[in-house]
Amino acid sequence: QVQLVESGGGLVQPGGSLRLSCVASGITLDDYAIGWFRQAPGKEQQGVSCMSASDGTTYYADSVKGRFTISRGNAKNTFYLQMNNLKPEDTAVYYCAADGIRCLPRAYDHWGQGTQVTVSS
Repeated sequence: QVQLVESGGGLVQPGGSLRLSCVASGITLDDYAIGWFRQAPGKEQQGVSCMSASDGTTYYADSVKGRFTISRGNAKNTFYLQMNNLKPEDTAVYYCAADGIRCLPRAYDHWGQGTQVTVSS
């Protein structure tokens, strides 16, 4: 059984940083695309950043380019989202996911439970 568990969310002031972590079990993440998605109240789920399995190609939503970085951990079952210069509009529940294509939420098979990120002064 595949399980993904996020951590690292919280309350941060505008301009601050957070690092989200996703730990997987029951799957070897190196073999699959991985991604981070978010959903704000009243909005559709959005692909934030994704990374392919084959060559490490990354995708970033325009709204986070230059501020967020996706990476795989040295441990084969972990990946991260480093978020810098956070803005109030980044406030959302963030989900990690694995085994999908591109950065389309409906294309991913395995999901974490979500972690809240709130950016507010």
